[in-house]
Amino acid sequence: MLKKSVTALAALAAGAGAAVSLAPAASAATGAELKLTATDDTYVSSGRKDASFGAEQKLSVGRLGRDTKIGFLRFVVPAGTDVAGARLELRAVGAVSGTFTLNRVAGTAWSEQTLTDRNAPALGSVAGSVTPAADAATLTFDLAGTVTGPGTYAFALQSSAKAVTRFSSAEGVGGPALIVSTAGPGVGEQPSAEVPDMPAEDIPPAIEDEDMPPPAPSAPAGGCVTGKLLVPSCGVLWGAAAGGFTDAPRDAALKDWEKLSGRTASIFHTYHKGDEPFPTKSEMAMARDAAHPRVLLLNWKIAYGSSWAKVARGEQDARIDRFAARVKATFPEKFFLVLNHEPENDVIAKGGSGWEAKDFAAMYRHTIQRLRAQGVTNAINVLAYMGNERWMAQSWWKDLYPGDDVVDWIGLDSYVSAEKGYYHAGKFADLLDRGAPGGPGFYDWATAKHAGKPLMVAEWGVYHRVGRTADKTAGFQSVLPELRKRPNIKAIVYFDTKHDDQGDRDISIDSTKAGLAAFRALAADKTFDVTIEK
Repeated sequence: MLKKSVTALAALAAGAGAAVSLAPAASAATGAELKLTATDDTYVSSGRKDASFGAEQKLSVGRLGRDTKIGFLRFVVPAGTDVAGARLELRAVGAVSGTFTLNRVAGTAWSEQTLTDRNAPALGSVAGSVTPAADAATLTFDLAGTVTGPGTYAFALQSSAKAVTRFSSAEGVGGPALIVSTAGPGVGEQPSAEVPDMPAEDIPPAIEDEDMPPPAPSAPAGGCVTGKLLVPSCGVLWGAAAGGFTDAPRDAALKDWEKLSGRTASIFHTYHKGDEPFPTKSEMAMARDAAHPRVLLLNWKIAYGSSWAKVARGEQDARIDRFAARVKATFPEKFFLVLNHEPENDVIAKGGSGWEAKDFAAMYRHTIQRLRAQGVTNAINVLAYMGNERWMAQSWWKDLYPGDDVVDWIGLDSYVSAEKGYYHAGKFADLLDRGAPGGPGFYDWATAKHAGKPLMVAEWGVYHRVGRTADKTAGFQSVLPELRKRPNIKAIVYFDTKHDDQGDRDISIDSTKAGLAAFRALAADKTFDVTIEK
């Protein structure tokens, strides 16, 4: 479910004489303040155990007769954020009654769309308690000792009163906000809108993100720049692979795509296997383009002609060493390295096959550790999963992960169809939220299990079947709203082709004029204005 547009609502309030600020607040004691909106917020009712309230514009908390209502909130603090303090702010709608207690919630695999009293997670330790005045407009909880770094934080809100207090939800105006004080320049800031208190009946109707996307986050002084691991200080890296499954030179195809889309790609995605020598001269030239520098995203199927198990045993060490020598001799620039993207699709879950999930993890560890031992210090490692719910449901899926010490970024390759009713029809949120039946979606899994890791959508696209043209506008327009509320996503890389490896799917950005116009509007957004620091 899409959250509502803060920009549109603030604009409506401003039209009524409100003063609206969309800039992150400054902090003299620390750095910038990040105003993070809830990725999920809802409440549960003991009197309606199977009802979900994720679409409501208000969060109800307290008791009404025998019915107890508890609010649930979840926030994601972006990877790379140096947290110096935090507070939670809730805007009351109407009278406030009782003492409010905020509990940590250990389980983060719930969704506002499906959470009910019957399946609600257990409440954990108390994070704060507040007894406000009856006419209080805002509840504030000091979470300095609770929110201490990047990650997913979930809370439950309870009231001691024999009455119900209502707060604005993210679907309404002035929804829950986690205000994070940073110890340095802002990282992944989200826009904030300060709207004065209004009577509940004066609150303007919500406007959907599809109608008006939120603005780009404000950049700190000096603009958005990449850091040590190529994580942008704010904004999102924009990238592409073009000319897929054609004979067109990849550098030429990308330059043509850049002209078509209206923006130079910060990331140039290419693919290699086995003993192919790379980075190639043309790839190096793209990275060293003085006017348009790019970061290489090099995809390497190192086990080509071998197996993961054999690579892990050292039988391809010469191949690894040749690559290391080439990098050290010819390419000192930082680059992203993906080892065997979408490994789920290559798993042979049979003992001794050499292609078990545990073999992939061992291969990955061995390769990265050997590259480091050979002196390759400029490779930023990306583990790129395949965005298919079938695989996340496999018992062996968890065994693919080789360890936080050898993974710098977590990547996802995932696509959606523009054809209504067709397989994987949907928008940008749908490609991020696929997961095991009854389990978390990919984004929730990654931010909960590996909170400190930046996320890259290493391949994404909107497609229709060849010969069955469908407008991709809605898919492209859905990207920015999702990036606003999913701050751990630090890079997106489009895969453009007129036909996939099966010759069946058109993933191009220009299959319709309307779709191309929507994509060009997306590409022009300031969210992607990130400077590559060498």
